[in-house]
Amino acid sequence: MKRRSMGVLLPAACLFLAAAAVTAIASGSAGIPLLRVITTILEGQATPEFGILMDIRLPRIILGFAVGGALSIAGVILQGMFRNPLVEPYTLGISGGAALGAALCIILKLHYVLPVTALPLSGFLGSCLVILPLYFLNMRRTVLRMQGILLTGVMMSFISSSLVFLIFAISKTQELHSIVFWIMGSLEEPSWTLILVLTAIVVACLFASFFFAPVLNALSLGEEEAVHLGIDTERAKKQLFLMASLLTGISVSLTGIIGFVGLIVPHFVRMLTGYDHRRLLVVSFLVGSGFLIFCDTIARTVISPIELPVGVITGILGGSVFIYVLARRQGLARPGGSL
Repeated sequence: MKRRSMGVLLPAACLFLAAAAVTAIASGSAGIPLLRVITTILEGQATPEFGILMDIRLPRIILGFAVGGALSIAGVILQGMFRNPLVEPYTLGISGGAALGAALCIILKLHYVLPVTALPLSGFLGSCLVILPLYFLNMRRTVLRMQGILLTGVMMSFISSSLVFLIFAISKTQELHSIVFWIMGSLEEPSWTLILVLTAIVVACLFASFFFAPVLNALSLGEEEAVHLGIDTERAKKQLFLMASLLTGISVSLTGIIGFVGLIVPHFVRMLTGYDHRRLLVVSFLVGSGFLIFCDTIARTVISPIELPVGVITGILGGSVFIYVLARRQGLARPGGSL
């Protein structure tokens, strides 16, 4: 696939994100036309339509922007560190820990005590219970063993999943439904405070990741080559691992497990931008945000008024696009194929 310049890719990614946001704000069971959406927002009057736009649709758009971008950045960082395009944020077991924390919160009925913060806090603490052992178990004399992190993360993911299934077996029907729906992912978050805090953290991490773009470019050549280029690889690996873990942990704690975004988006964008992380990070952030907003719109409207878990839509669309692109590339690589 031909590489595009940033003069083309960046405006196209921004346009895709804007189109996804406009479609999301104008779509829903209430059936508010786009022109009416604009006039309602500009008037700012406390009408039912204004409440739908500002209290239901806009928070989901902002949350989709933050979480889609966060998972995409985390995917780019981890794939660059491991030099493996199949590594994604959930490979390390962070999502499994968050799911276990949320499941315990539901069966212990902690969300009745703290209705707004109990589930996100439990999910974040669950992810931390995976991140910290993952980090310290693979530290050997200040050296962070990357392959050890990958293998340990996979095993911890299996352990967390098994414990979640154990909770399934002893849960009541209502609790079971709540756990399953949370695990499948949703952008329905009523707290503006949590949404804005998450967005601020994600944007800060996006700017911080630009300083690591040369480091990721060097690591993509191998750790020995990066050392010869003057990179403090061990320090960089620790910082990048913690940044990717933070982005994944806070995202999963608010929205549940939304798969494929951190895997498909970096992989697809890399085919357009190449391996330069200065391009890859920003374009992946914009495309990931637009992709998640678009998937959430489908989840809300495809069988309206029933809402589907957004993780189901990202899995179906992301997997389908990945298979199509892979088949197309293999077809072009055959004798007689043209590039």
